[in-house]
Amino acid sequence: MTTSIVRATCPHDCPDTCALLVTVEDGVAVQVKGDPDHPTTAGVLCTKVSKYTERTYHKDRLLHPMKRVGRKGEGRFERITWEEALDAIASRLKDIAARNPQAVVPYSYAGTMGLVQGESMAARFFHKLGASLLDRTICASAGGEGYKYTIGARIGTDVEQFQNAKLILIWGGNPIASNLHFWMRAQEAKRRGAKLIAIDPYRSLTAEKCHQHIALLPGTDSALALGMMHVLIAEDLLDKEYVEQHTLGFDQLKQRAAEWTPERTAQTCGITAEEVVQLAREYGGAAKRGEPVAIRVNYGVQRVHGGGMAVRNIACLPGLVGAWRHAAGGIQLSSSDTFPKNPHALQRPDLLQQQPRTINMSTIGDALLRDSSPEFGPKIEALIVYNSNPVAVAPESPKVAQGFAREDLFTVVLEHFQTDTADYADIVLPATTQLEHVDIHSTYGHLYMMANNAAIAPLGEAKANTEVFRLLAARMGFDDPCFRESDDEIAAQAFKRNDVRAVHFDWDSLKRKGWQKLNAPDAPFANGGFPTPSGKCEFYSEQMKAAGLDPLPTYIPPHESVASNPALGKKYPLAMISPPARNFLNSTFVNVQSLRDTEGEPHLDMHPSDASERGIDDGNMVRIFNDRGSYVAKVRVTDKARRGLVVGLSIWWKKFAADGKNANEVTSQQLTDMGKAPTFYDVLVQVEKA
Repeated sequence: MTTSIVRATCPHDCPDTCALLVTVEDGVAVQVKGDPDHPTTAGVLCTKVSKYTERTYHKDRLLHPMKRVGRKGEGRFERITWEEALDAIASRLKDIAARNPQAVVPYSYAGTMGLVQGESMAARFFHKLGASLLDRTICASAGGEGYKYTIGARIGTDVEQFQNAKLILIWGGNPIASNLHFWMRAQEAKRRGAKLIAIDPYRSLTAEKCHQHIALLPGTDSALALGMMHVLIAEDLLDKEYVEQHTLGFDQLKQRAAEWTPERTAQTCGITAEEVVQLAREYGGAAKRGEPVAIRVNYGVQRVHGGGMAVRNIACLPGLVGAWRHAAGGIQLSSSDTFPKNPHALQRPDLLQQQPRTINMSTIGDALLRDSSPEFGPKIEALIVYNSNPVAVAPESPKVAQGFAREDLFTVVLEHFQTDTADYADIVLPATTQLEHVDIHSTYGHLYMMANNAAIAPLGEAKANTEVFRLLAARMGFDDPCFRESDDEIAAQAFKRNDVRAVHFDWDSLKRKGWQKLNAPDAPFANGGFPTPSGKCEFYSEQMKAAGLDPLPTYIPPHESVASNPALGKKYPLAMISPPARNFLNSTFVNVQSLRDTEGEPHLDMHPSDASERGIDDGNMVRIFNDRGSYVAKVRVTDKARRGLVVGLSIWWKKFAADGKNANEVTSQQLTDMGKAPTFYDVLVQVEKA
């Protein structure tokens, strides 16, 4: 028996981007474990990825190209050859492109975070074709915009420093489920005497293990940050020297914050004034004593109407108290802009002959149902889906499914499994998993460039995304040399070689070692130097003013809440959020039997008072509904959900739910204040016994 250990990288949409060691025996991957030498991974994997071989060798893996033989949505297919599949796709795309190539739309996101198998050869193909561009907003764009207006780029506290903090605010996230390696650092900080405070409408697994949980109403995080600013300023819990030297707009901010008394903040957030004051005193007091205070803000905060502003407001707090002076202080939303990525080389936007329209992936339901018009452009005639499962994950799912069900829409899906989206495809192409192809990764939760080596040969007739688009490019007659580059040649261009942050970046060396840390300072803004137009942390932003936004931190109420929309609140009095289930990652891993067995079935967590008012008992099947749609789940009566809130941990494939539906039946296509992102946690519903 021949045994080898192959260095790989977890590809999934998670800030941890773990370094993997894959044990291969006679060409078969028999174990995937974390690299104990990688400082962030430290040999530990989440439950999901530790079962990666179960997913790779799953009995339902798609191993051959297929074409549809039933109605759209039925999921009935017959096997065809790759030649037949590629010829059919190229023929249809040529026909559409001859009329208007913008009628072709790519749809992809973070099924893999790899820079090669994500948007490299695929982007080149669609640029050369002249297809519509896709605005990839479904996860992080609102928070990223708000953060960049304040800090200048998505750069923040190194995760490897958090264990040295004395106070950590875990704001809008459940890292036990979705950021395990940060949680390990936070736990170490706790053992060293740090205080952990969770700010979250729901008492998650993480919140239960923190010293304090502040259960504010969904969509009110920006108000809580303003209330904290009020107390910090009123009680002189500031680092005046840092504010004077390294921030912009403090005097204007002071006036704005004066409006947000603890009482007003508490009323808006649905908490007590004492909680507002105590939180600000804990945060400002620790900083005043010279102790590192850190915030881990996550994307749950930004999935509401004012989500961009919420992250912007929270990002102002470290500047007020001088938290950036410490390596273990400051804030982390994402580390992605620390990486010297080279998107021009990877994606080749120079291949565009003219600037096409842009379709927002978060409103794909509406887009698929629109006819041609001067405002919209051509009706969408073809959709190529890869690295995503929009029928399950996109908001306002009834419209998404209706659009995918159009008989005149030509849909191609590259996939590992027959997902809810694949059921609507005209042609399904079998894709390789991370164990079967080459890739290179940046991260958004730590500071290591990561390599992925192919551990095994592709199963069946599966092909890497890059190879599919190479073959399609050849059939379309695209003869630019970039369409003949290998995956290794693409990976070698992923980072700018002459950038000081990636000193000595060499792809061959990175493949051998598996990971290499960036050359980044421990405390990136200890002495200012923010990548904003002013070079300072901008409490006042001229860029925001130019974009038609309030240049100062403000509160933007939810689209849907009892307070902001009383008429709607009377009809649908319960706020709903649908954060990630621990054993799923977006819609990935839902079909892995062991993980689905652990998760059980779709649940709705509901406060005892709300349940009692509706005659609902623990374990009842309930119907969750609003004007957009409905779905059913088994209720868990628990005070983990604050009163007035229901929580549907997600996101389930529809085909594994009792009624063939999931939480996105009731979410909307309304967008955030900035970043054109979805408002998944900005939802009002009613609940009744099913």
